[in-house]
Amino acid sequence: MDLLQKWTDLYIEAGCDEVGRGCLSGPVVAAAVILDDSFKQNLVNDSKKLTFKTRMELDSYIKDNVKNYAIAELPPVFIDEHNILNASIHAMHRALDQLTIRPELILVDGNKFHPYNFIPHQCIIKGDSKVLSIAAASILAKNYRDKLMIELHEEHPEYSWNTNFGYATKAHQQALIKYGPTKHHRQSFRLKYD
Repeated sequence: MDLLQKWTDLYIEAGCDEVGRGCLSGPVVAAAVILDDSFKQNLVNDSKKLTFKTRMELDSYIKDNVKNYAIAELPPVFIDEHNILNASIHAMHRALDQLTIRPELILVDGNKFHPYNFIPHQCIIKGDSKVLSIAAASILAKNYRDKLMIELHEEHPEYSWNTNFGYATKAHQQALIKYGPTKHHRQSFRLKYD
């Protein structure tokens, strides 16, 4: 199924998505993408449906061929203070802040968003597998976060972040039991595994 190039023909649309909501460690990362009308890329899809290699190959294609994009991250300490839903939405707002073109409609993956700068928004369930700009945002956010977690793995190889990217895999949970949490872990998440 082809993804929608545009939700409507009337407005400059920015697609938004975030990644890292369900992780035990690392930041939540969001991206906002404004497509060029001529943007054509059949491989672009929900980042969860793509291999690591395909996603990384699409990264520069997306960045070079969209009108505008931005990526923002918020650290575990912000997540712990504001909760993961608010942190996710705030990260999307931060990404939108960085766009140099002002969107007229914001397309958001999921069902929750806080109003942003009086710009209308549309929440779309599974938007990353329906709308091209949201799918592109999901790829940029996931690639950015994966690269970051691979770098953090160098600091803390015992948690296997280069393969689990901060998600609650068995190896990650066992490392938490053995070594305890790092400053990159979200203290508000259930980190104790007995």
